[in-house]
Amino acid sequence: MSASTLVPPIPSTKLGVRLIAVATPAKLSSLNGLRVETSSLQVDTIFAQATASGRAGVSIIRLSGPQAFDITSKLCNVPPVGKPALRSVMDLDGGLIDRALLLCFGEGASFTGEKVVEFHVHGGLATVSKLLAELGKSNGCRMAKPGEFTRRALENGNLDLNQVEALSDLIDAETEMQRKQAMLVLDGQLSKKGKVWKENLLRSAALLEASIDFSDDEIPTNLHVEVRRLIEATEVSITSVLERSTIAFKIRDGFTVAIIGKPNVGKSTLLNSIAGRDVAITSHIAGTTRDVIEVRVDLDGLPVTFMDTAGLRDTDDDIENLGISMAYKRSKTADIKVFLVSDEKEKLLIAKKPSDIIVLNKADTRKSSGFSVSGKTGEGVSHLLNQIGKKLSKETMVDVAAIRERQFEGLTAANECLKKTKTFLDQDPLPYELASQELYFASTQLDFVFGKIDIESVLDEIFSSFCLGK
Repeated sequence: MSASTLVPPIPSTKLGVRLIAVATPAKLSSLNGLRVETSSLQVDTIFAQATASGRAGVSIIRLSGPQAFDITSKLCNVPPVGKPALRSVMDLDGGLIDRALLLCFGEGASFTGEKVVEFHVHGGLATVSKLLAELGKSNGCRMAKPGEFTRRALENGNLDLNQVEALSDLIDAETEMQRKQAMLVLDGQLSKKGKVWKENLLRSAALLEASIDFSDDEIPTNLHVEVRRLIEATEVSITSVLERSTIAFKIRDGFTVAIIGKPNVGKSTLLNSIAGRDVAITSHIAGTTRDVIEVRVDLDGLPVTFMDTAGLRDTDDDIENLGISMAYKRSKTADIKVFLVSDEKEKLLIAKKPSDIIVLNKADTRKSSGFSVSGKTGEGVSHLLNQIGKKLSKETMVDVAAIRERQFEGLTAANECLKKTKTFLDQDPLPYELASQELYFASTQLDFVFGKIDIESVLDEIFSSFCLGK
């Protein structure tokens, strides 16, 4: 695939052209020399409950948009920006709704980048419902769509696309490592690297473009040296981010541990012990487990799915054979296999990797000095989990990485363009126009990664997963 085919197309126009995601009302936006006037767009003021629905001690209702202060003034005295204050919130008929804490944020100083008012009211269902109903009575004010507050933060330049995705991951985070990884991106660490990459490419492009306008006698002899230095530094930095992506995907989506062994060796009992509840049927009858049973747990801050697989043996039972086939298939993709065996000299039916663990079964009934566990009594289970946690944590140091497939593909494409640029730099005479074009392609890919080019389909998918008040 050529570099040119990787460049995202400029989106088509709808009632004018919406070229980039950072266009804001009353501001001019530009891309490739095109300018878009957005001041004529009518922006609604939106509201929604920002805290979870249901009875609570305190509920927060967020109001964002150009009329936020004016609408609030109809219900109570508006506090000064940045100074929280208690206010009696009244309905439009003069009845008292609640005694609430109000926080006001000025334009450019809020999460959305707009004027924002937060109502901290008592969390009774009737109180929240009443206030929402009163806000909805104002002209130009409506209930927010899922993720609309965050989308406005993106459109107003408060967040880039990667930070938006990280915010979604933070909300969905189940473990400490997932939280740390999401916060790293949300805090702007990937954005900072992207800014350096972009500056390096712009500097390189400027040097190459300048050389086109000068005669050979006027071109500095060391020009290509600086260009190469900037490109190689960018390529190395992007590569390091990409190399950490495999682990980043695992932290985000979860690791898998497959429990492997012969029938009746105690795999299901061990899984039940790990889960702390009966998730798998256990019996003395061989071949009871015929499907892969999964349990997801938080192991030392890492999301780990433990899989109980069918006992490995030769059988004439077609249904059991399907389960055994599935066991072989799933075990091949597992990050760690736990071989549960009855004897230390037992032949393994699946090849063992360095990360895999062999453990003896039924520790409560044996006197062996080897490492053993008992799912029935829990003996040795904590030690097993500790071993698994150490093996998974060994390679999972949280650092800046591409945590979405979209990011990975865009950064990979950018690096390919940089590699092509370097091949042009090795040619004599140097084809400045071709090298400059590849830098443009690389820069375009970075713009796509960081959401500088409008990608409506991606945005719609992201924001549809957000809750109403976010």
